[in-house]
Amino acid sequence: MKVKTILVSQPAPAKQSPYFDLSAKQKVKIDFRSFIHVEGEVAREVRNQKINFSAFSAIIFTSRNAIDNYFRLAEEMRFKVPDSMKYFCQSEAVAYYLQKYVVYRKRKIYVGEKAFQDLTKLIKKHKTEIFLLPCSDKLKSSVPELLDTLEIKWEKAVLFKTVVSDLSDLKNVYYDILVFFSPSGIQSLFENFPDFEQNDTRIAVFGNTTVKAAEDAGLRVDIAAPTKETPSMSMALSHYIKTVNK
Repeated sequence: MKVKTILVSQPAPAKQSPYFDLSAKQKVKIDFRSFIHVEGEVAREVRNQKINFSAFSAIIFTSRNAIDNYFRLAEEMRFKVPDSMKYFCQSEAVAYYLQKYVVYRKRKIYVGEKAFQDLTKLIKKHKTEIFLLPCSDKLKSSVPELLDTLEIKWEKAVLFKTVVSDLSDLKNVYYDILVFFSPSGIQSLFENFPDFEQNDTRIAVFGNTTVKAAEDAGLRVDIAAPTKETPSMSMALSHYIKTVNK
């Protein structure tokens, strides 16, 4: 069956995106909608975790959400982040975002390449620090496992959580392809539509954990990325549409 409509379970890109090029070239309609969203924890919940921001000399940031919620809660809890604080950022993008809250050139900031494992090499060189890891309730198990191997003092603080979005307005809307990027997106689909039946709807997923979540939920995965031939989801969709829309 030909593809005419696609729903991507993420917010619409703010700038130029390969999805816009895909829509124009393949003449398909692409909509964007967040199936999940982030909600920040309140100060009381952080105190219940027995987290005292002043006890830490270094912070590990893995995402923009972690940065936003750390500084939001620091302000709510009347904690003035000291100039001596050391920041360990998983990627350049995360480090760049940190400039929203600190004067970059006056702070000690250490930047990883991209994967969290790359950042651990830098953390290991600063074993005398006491590290705080601001994170969500969906923290990958590999992150604390890696930190434990470094023999450092560290604690995690759940400062925000991933929540299922309300999609009730899509109840009677049909798309040829649904695109997912996380197990949480699959969870959101079935929490919003418990009686969802795939039928002719094609399911596109990114990443092995998302593939597993889709299959465990009884879905048929029609499009999967990344692969050697299609390293991005937009490329995987383009390849599939070219084949079926002949």
